[in-house]
Amino acid sequence: MTDNGLKERTLAPGEPLRGFWYAAMRSSLLQRGEMRRQQLLDEPLVIFRDKAGKVFALDDHCRHRAMPLSFGSFDGECIECCYHGWKFDLEGRCRHIPALLPDSPIKLDRVRVRSYQAAESDGYIWIFMHESNNNDREPPEVPQLPVFSERYRQCAISRTLACNVDHGIIGLMDPAHGPFVHQSFWWRSRHSIRTKEKRFEPITNGFRMSAHTPSSNSGAYKLLNLYGEPITTTIDFVLPNMRFEQVRCGPYWFSSRALVTPITRNQCRLDFLAAWNFFRWLPMTRTIFRIFAHAFASQDQKIMEKQSVGLKDNPRMMLIDDADTQAAWYLKLKASYSESQRNGGTLEHPLKAPVTLRWRS
Repeated sequence: MTDNGLKERTLAPGEPLRGFWYAAMRSSLLQRGEMRRQQLLDEPLVIFRDKAGKVFALDDHCRHRAMPLSFGSFDGECIECCYHGWKFDLEGRCRHIPALLPDSPIKLDRVRVRSYQAAESDGYIWIFMHESNNNDREPPEVPQLPVFSERYRQCAISRTLACNVDHGIIGLMDPAHGPFVHQSFWWRSRHSIRTKEKRFEPITNGFRMSAHTPSSNSGAYKLLNLYGEPITTTIDFVLPNMRFEQVRCGPYWFSSRALVTPITRNQCRLDFLAAWNFFRWLPMTRTIFRIFAHAFASQDQKIMEKQSVGLKDNPRMMLIDDADTQAAWYLKLKASYSESQRNGGTLEHPLKAPVTLRWRS
């Protein structure tokens, strides 16, 4: 065991944190008057958009016989179950049961389907996944990608990962896999491995790789040298599943957010959103960026598919200093947050003060 608590350990299957907003789907996938079934944190939801364009979400089970409501019909105001015609409004309240007699003792206002708070931001539909014992908590602000000018371009892609949320997030923040998984002429190769030294500091519900000059063996960053301005990058990880990166080059900037969204216990979705204001004179910038982003994410997707073969055997695994220290911080942050929610205490941050880590990649 080392001084910072890293040791050989077995990673239990990831259990997603509750009490946070999660991106359920792209907004463009749901038109007015439409509904769609979506799994999120291993819970089946029916997400729908009313006639005014507002989004709502309910548990996708009719209270009568558990028929998925998403198999029914939606008129923009109520969902009607396809099995017995029970109707539920936008808030999950039962409004009509066709089989009831006028003198039935059943009170419709007491029959409800669980509802979830829904909102839209950055072109995504977000669902607030309450703790199971607290459905009345006021949610925080919906996550939003930081941007630094009025005019910019934007791109979003998604990929499915064959792993639980913990392995997805640890893979997201892993600094050593780049030369092996993301080998390419425009990024890195195994021959470019060198010693890295980065400073980290604690932030609320996460940690930050402090502003630094991007690695010289990352080819994509070299393009910004055309502007002749100093280049810095800052990377944040914030619970439950968000990695933010900001690159600044004088008045030019690049901002991205990667989410590892838990769909089921052993499946996640990588949602990557980026915005930038450089090279605006270059035609088809968004298309070019999307091609490279898909190529990059596809490499992560394929490596996670391969890792899933080994994870099925539930083997013992280990973390090493300093390359895996971020993974250890994440697991401790997650456990501490969960404990603070159970006992009403404060989160004990594993990173007490700024620290410098060194590794080769």
